[in-house]
Amino acid sequence: MADGFYVTTSDLTLHYAQQLSEAILLHNLNAIENRGALESLVKEKLREYQLDEIGIIQGDEELFTYFNPQLPLQDYQDLLTDSLKRAHAGETIKEIKPMGSGEFIRLGLPVPVKDGPALLIITGKFLPQNYAQKINTINAYWDRYSQLRQQKDMLKTFFLMTLVFVTILIVFAATWIGFHIAKSITVPIEKLAQATREVSKGNLDVRVEDPASDEIGILIDSFNQMIADIKSGQETLAQKTAEQEARKQYIETLLNTVTTGVLALDAAGVVTTINPSGRDILALTDGGIVGRSYRQALQHERYADLVAAIDQGMKSRHRISDREIQLTLNAQPITIALTLSPLRTPGRDFSGFIIVLDDLSQLIRAQKIAAWKEVAQRVAHEIKNPLTPIQLNAERIIKNLHRTEPGAPAVIEEGARVIIQEAQTIKSLVDEFSDFARLPKINLQPTALGEIIDQVTALFRGIFLDIVFEVQLDPDLPPRLALDPEQIKRVFINLIDNAIDAMNKKGKIRIHAAFDREAHQVRVDVADTGPGIPVEDKDKLFLPHFSTKKKGTGLGLAIVSQIMKEHNGAVEVHNTKPHGAEFTLKIPA
Repeated sequence: MADGFYVTTSDLTLHYAQQLSEAILLHNLNAIENRGALESLVKEKLREYQLDEIGIIQGDEELFTYFNPQLPLQDYQDLLTDSLKRAHAGETIKEIKPMGSGEFIRLGLPVPVKDGPALLIITGKFLPQNYAQKINTINAYWDRYSQLRQQKDMLKTFFLMTLVFVTILIVFAATWIGFHIAKSITVPIEKLAQATREVSKGNLDVRVEDPASDEIGILIDSFNQMIADIKSGQETLAQKTAEQEARKQYIETLLNTVTTGVLALDAAGVVTTINPSGRDILALTDGGIVGRSYRQALQHERYADLVAAIDQGMKSRHRISDREIQLTLNAQPITIALTLSPLRTPGRDFSGFIIVLDDLSQLIRAQKIAAWKEVAQRVAHEIKNPLTPIQLNAERIIKNLHRTEPGAPAVIEEGARVIIQEAQTIKSLVDEFSDFARLPKINLQPTALGEIIDQVTALFRGIFLDIVFEVQLDPDLPPRLALDPEQIKRVFINLIDNAIDAMNKKGKIRIHAAFDREAHQVRVDVADTGPGIPVEDKDKLFLPHFSTKKKGTGLGLAIVSQIMKEHNGAVEVHNTKPHGAEFTLKIPA
């Protein structure tokens, strides 16, 4: 097969060389002027004939040689000199040489031409495998097989004896190993079963002792660790239970003794806890309030304001701090401070409210006495100031009343004018206090807050040219709020008037209104660029008759605070950086 393949490949390679020579002679491609066409023909035939080498030699000159680029050219060998001599003598040459992992068959065909030296056309074909070598290998394997075939019976007997011996050995070993494994499994399992029975009786000190190191050992270690964890968890649980019970007892004692009323509501508004002080403050005698809705427990009309505040908290689910509510209980008016603090689960879900009630009646009564005592002192001082010139001018008039000097009437007229002026000052002071004491009852109606701010700022823009107003209303501001427009306008006029005085009528006033959806309220910030509020004056700023102005009555901010309370809102003040004060109005929405 190998020899036939070599002959066939050699003949085919020689045939391609003859075909190429006929084409060269037919088209006279051996001429120098057709050298380019000859190269093109050689390249084309290299691909067409699927050869691995085509070379053209004319005389002693090698014109060109083209190779298949896939050849292992590092192992390529040129034609022997002896082969070239035989080719020039007109003999067809043939070479088979090793090349890489295969062999290379090369044919050289001499072609005589007119008017010039003969051409030598070289064609080559690469055989990637050495077929002759494979034939030799097959023969060697066949010889070895023939030798082994003669020894088949002896080898068969040897292997059979070996198999029988190994089988007996395996059966014995398997039996012994089976008994050993069964014992290593059943004994620990029996110990585990016994330990389990002890644990079921409540004995957590039991331990399984076994030196096993396989999966049974892991199971035993896990069982022992489980029992240790159960015992530790039981001890920790007992400790936590005792601590929880002690904490519960402490909280119950605290709630029962504290004077502040505490109620707890769940997410549905059902009362889960109320302490005795809460019952006393709200005058609740019914012992069945726990487990009922706060609306049912507080259904009497005297609790209407309290229920409305709780409704607002349940709707917004946000904290409400220090909301003052007036109640009439047992025919006595009382004032309580209401604080609602939301309860949330670890996942931040709403789970109810803690309601804290403080009876402020005694505190407010004491504060009123102290406040009006200070007011009386300040009013007496303010009235005393104009009384002195009134007295002096009255004495002056009396002295000049019966005189006949020409200047006496003028002195009397001037004294009367001073008395009238100072009396007017006293009247203005009395009117201010009268207005504060007789604030009209609020008339809530749907009102556009932005329009009120624009109206108030327009009043001041035309008067104070050195004041810059910066008004910013957020686009999500509710179009209408439940307000008394006249009272709210009075609030803004007082705040802006105070800001202008604080800046000496020159500076910037910024008004910013924003809607807090979570808290369901509108925040209005009124900030100036004045010197700010002294720290020691902040607590007294909203008290009647407290003023930082030389000629102020001290009622402007007290009126602002009162109006905001009647709107169920609040007013706060703080200083801004680098300087200035900012008043914040919180209006329910």
